[in-house]
Amino acid sequence: MSINYTEAFIPHKKDQTIRGNLQPSTHSKTRNNLNGFQRMLMKANGTVTAMLEAYLSEPIQVVKLSENIATMKLEFPNIKLNSEEQVIARKVLLQGKMSGGNFIYADSLILINNLDERFRNQLLNTNIPIGKLWTEHKVETFKEIIESGIEPANELSNYFCIDPKENLLFRTYSVSSQGKINMIITEKFPESYFSPQVTLAS
Repeated sequence: MSINYTEAFIPHKKDQTIRGNLQPSTHSKTRNNLNGFQRMLMKANGTVTAMLEAYLSEPIQVVKLSENIATMKLEFPNIKLNSEEQVIARKVLLQGKMSGGNFIYADSLILINNLDERFRNQLLNTNIPIGKLWTEHKVETFKEIIESGIEPANELSNYFCIDPKENLLFRTYSVSSQGKINMIITEKFPESYFSPQVTLAS
């Protein structure tokens, strides 16, 4: 089953169902000259949505770019998963409700069978950010960062109104609840964002 959304600011290619091995990124490690808020986004265990709302003083909404249900093989260092997992492969933007600015791109692999049914239905059928659903459902979660680093923006540059050669900071982490991994999430944002002298794109 494939569910496609067209709510983003710019046109985007229709996503295909993902199959095969998924390997972690091998890009360079995160630079040491991050400002305080960038460092929080890269390292903190709190929900990114709550941190953005506090920093930007505006509500954050989810813009779904694509959402596909597929069976795939997942391979990550030091993470034990079944040989094949049924997942929701989801790409979204975290966007300011008032400014319309895109602040973070997130690519999520959500293990369907490890989610509560009501949580799963809300995730699929609403635009509520994952972090807010965790709070609403009182889900206790444990996050473990798999990798963080820097990579060129390339085609994602259009979402942030930056040059494709400019850098994005990224982190990939797993989310576990009741001893089971239920999500693997990669979040990306421009290296130039969240600096006091920089005006964010809108």
